[in-house]
Amino acid sequence: MTRCGTIVLAGRPNVGKSTLLNALIGEHLAIVSPKPQSTRLPVVGLLTTDDTQYIFTDSPGLLEPEYALHETMRAAALRAIDDAEVIAYLHPLAEYPAPPLKGVAKLEREPRSRVITVYTKADLVRASDRPTVRPSEVLVSAVTGEGIDLFLATLREGLEEGPFHYDADDLATQPMRFFAAEFIREAAFEQLHEELPYSVASEIDEFRESAEPVYIRAVLYVERDSQKGIVIGEGGRTIKALGAAARAKIETLLGRRVFLDLHVKVLPKWRRDAPSLKRLGYRGGGSPS
Repeated sequence: MTRCGTIVLAGRPNVGKSTLLNALIGEHLAIVSPKPQSTRLPVVGLLTTDDTQYIFTDSPGLLEPEYALHETMRAAALRAIDDAEVIAYLHPLAEYPAPPLKGVAKLEREPRSRVITVYTKADLVRASDRPTVRPSEVLVSAVTGEGIDLFLATLREGLEEGPFHYDADDLATQPMRFFAAEFIREAAFEQLHEELPYSVASEIDEFRESAEPVYIRAVLYVERDSQKGIVIGEGGRTIKALGAAARAKIETLLGRRVFLDLHVKVLPKWRRDAPSLKRLGYRGGGSPS
């Protein structure tokens, strides 16, 4: 009998959720950056084995909101926790033990779903320095693959018997234009410095997959004119480097050549403006208790 179910990767910012999702799926789907808070929207990846389909959601980090964008990120993370059948609560092994998820997420009650505490970045802790984790906890390294099989076996126990929800060959549930926008933003995190990547949003204006090469027109939004100049760079060098990096990521996932037509525009204070956030696909709304 097959099993299928939803698992949310939850935790504070920068605990390794996106890196683990990519390792589990075997494909670069989620933004990975040393900078925290790079995940703004949930990314759903699919792993299908002979008898189990794991539907993983890489959720935004559980943070203290400072402005409207943060509020939408926190709300998305809490919705993912509330909707999941199993909650994989991630915490770095070097910071053992993990505080209770209820406190980290500021929930009014314990989650209704099963919670598995997953200690990440095990490769950064020497074997002699590792604490003894409980039988109900899992220790993993997305870099070396340590603990991944045990993690999947533990998850499988919490999934209901039932048919697969998606085709066994599918890797994700979101359309390619979603990942194109995310990869452009990931390139911004790589190419830009200090706080500027946090002021950048990306939007796909046109996505023609029937063209050869695939034609993508995209816009990078910043909050101020001065930021626009930095993103473009002297002689357009920065935007060209950013576009080349983003194009390479999109081509890898698509398996096809891409023409990326990238522009920069100013959308004043978009991170704090509800209509701008809605336009860019960031849902508002309250959080589950």
